[in-house]
Amino acid sequence: QAFSETIRRYSTTAALPCIPSFPHTPKPYRGLSPLELLEQRQRFLNPALFHYYKEPLLITEGKMQYLYDHTGRRYLDAFAGIVTVSVGHCHPKVVDAMRQQNDLLQHTTTIYLNEQICQYAQELAARMPGDLKVCYFVNSGSEANDLALTMARLYTGSYDVICLRNAYHGMSPTTMGATGIHTWKYPLPQGFGLHHALNPDPYHGVHGNDGSKYAADVVDLIQSATPGRVAGFLSESIQGVGGAIPLADGYLRAAYAAVRSAGGLCIADEVQTGFGRTGGAYWGFQNHGVVPDIVTMAKGIGNGVPLAAVVTTPEVARVLSQRLHFNTYGGNPVVCAAGRAVLEVVDEERLQEHCKAVGNHLLARLRKLQDKYDVIGDVRGHGLMLGVEMVSDRGTKEPAKMETAQVMERMKDLGVLLGKGGINGNVFRIKPPMCFTLEDADFLCDALDVALSELC
Repeated sequence: QAFSETIRRYSTTAALPCIPSFPHTPKPYRGLSPLELLEQRQRFLNPALFHYYKEPLLITEGKMQYLYDHTGRRYLDAFAGIVTVSVGHCHPKVVDAMRQQNDLLQHTTTIYLNEQICQYAQELAARMPGDLKVCYFVNSGSEANDLALTMARLYTGSYDVICLRNAYHGMSPTTMGATGIHTWKYPLPQGFGLHHALNPDPYHGVHGNDGSKYAADVVDLIQSATPGRVAGFLSESIQGVGGAIPLADGYLRAAYAAVRSAGGLCIADEVQTGFGRTGGAYWGFQNHGVVPDIVTMAKGIGNGVPLAAVVTTPEVARVLSQRLHFNTYGGNPVVCAAGRAVLEVVDEERLQEHCKAVGNHLLARLRKLQDKYDVIGDVRGHGLMLGVEMVSDRGTKEPAKMETAQVMERMKDLGVLLGKGGINGNVFRIKPPMCFTLEDADFLCDALDVALSELC
């Protein structure tokens, strides 16, 4: 009904942008209605769950960069299941790999040998720089970051860890403490030994794009809030939930040097930036010219299955052997088959290079919209991990919350599903499946042009 109203509203004034053609017909949906499912969800699921849009979408099918609702309408997915669908919804190679493994063995654990986990670890390690060659498999980014912090503390014999303000690292008690955004932190004891440094945000930060000045705060934090020795430093290479914020130039090099001089390990959270998404490199930290001691990854690693990993050096890895260590589902053969297929697809379809080319085109078009509309304060990011920050005043950078909500709703009506982030919820997170095309990028920008033009 809303879509029909949109068509009626604009049929006499201007042509609306059309979603690119795509050779797929969704299967008919015969399940419960959106209202029935919403009632069921409210009764039986976590009451803290939230949904986008005034009328929540009922998504019933996905294919590559597109999603389908219960009526069969197709949408361009520009958020990839919160940056989780890397190579495309229901990519045939990933689906087939999981199906074949399911037919053989659904589950076993590391108390037995299995080819999938061993082969996968070798293939993943081959894509890591330096001596990052030992893999631990878990189920989520929260678990991965939690384990990485444990390893750093055991290896160094220190407890204090430096994190960043505006960071997001998960929802376990430890990673909630490492997170630097109040909306994701419950009022419970948390964060003991975790210290949050100034965020090296080129747009909002006090030092602009001067990474060395932000890194000086890391030195000061170590000297003032710790015993002078630390266990580690944990950061994303582009802050995801915090609003697609790239770190200031030179920051990670200087921060890593400061932390290592205080005896700490450097941990790269690649949960959102890994596997070529940033275009310029396979791993986000490589864009900064650094090599961490521990790398965590999740989300796109399995194209949507519950898979995550911690990769470190043999020397650091040995610290867990002082006690028994086990994860029931970590390294499950079905999810490892999916992970292996993702690696193959990224290579075979040259998705890193694709992200760079399409991302550069999309970034250029978004910046033209920034020139056209004052409500766009900043356009930023790399590859297919981009952010568009909405402001009511470019001078004060006051967040345009209402305008963001209005545009997001309108984009849905036009057929584009965006993400939203930042501490004020005023940043569009554009992080689609990596198979997203130039035609998709143009459609997104054309739709955004329409939505912005309608703001009062």
